[in-house]
Amino acid sequence: MDKAASIIILHGPSSSGKSTLARALQARIELPFWHVSIDHLRDSGMLPMARYESGDFVWREHRAAFFDGFHRSLRAYAEAGNNLIVEHILDTPGWTATLADLLAPFDVFFVGLQAPLAELIRREAERGDRPIGDAERDFNSVHAGMRYDFEVSSEQPVDRNVAALLGAWRTRSRSAFFTLGQDA
Repeated sequence: MDKAASIIILHGPSSSGKSTLARALQARIELPFWHVSIDHLRDSGMLPMARYESGDFVWREHRAAFFDGFHRSLRAYAEAGNNLIVEHILDTPGWTATLADLLAPFDVFFVGLQAPLAELIRREAERGDRPIGDAERDFNSVHAGMRYDFEVSSEQPVDRNVAALLGAWRTRSRSAFFTLGQDA
């Protein structure tokens, strides 16, 4: 492969609009990009969600291994030459540093998605597929200590965010993701 794969990481609280932004970005960006998220894996049936929900399995006992595999898979996809749009909530100490190390060979563009707390709470309740309180917890923590290559707000129309994001991505330089002073 002549050119390193490009990876756009969309980072923000639960219910902030990462999936909507990722789909709109994928539809407009000039190169083929895979849209990768934890939700895709959960919703595809890959995980035995019914067994976790029934209590047969305890999610917290398997969470670390699941995310370790997910993070390593991103590198594997990129090593094979696939461009990625990744939705993620970097809410666990060590994940930022792990991903920075795993993704260092690639062209990473780190995007922060901001959203007002009241809107996050409204969306979380409307969706009904998230534990109530996750959005507020994320709102209060996930952006702490982060330095983004670009930021967008869910208060703006998605088309405007995509246009702005694409403009910034096309003129990018080395990612701030690799210069984070602390691991959030």
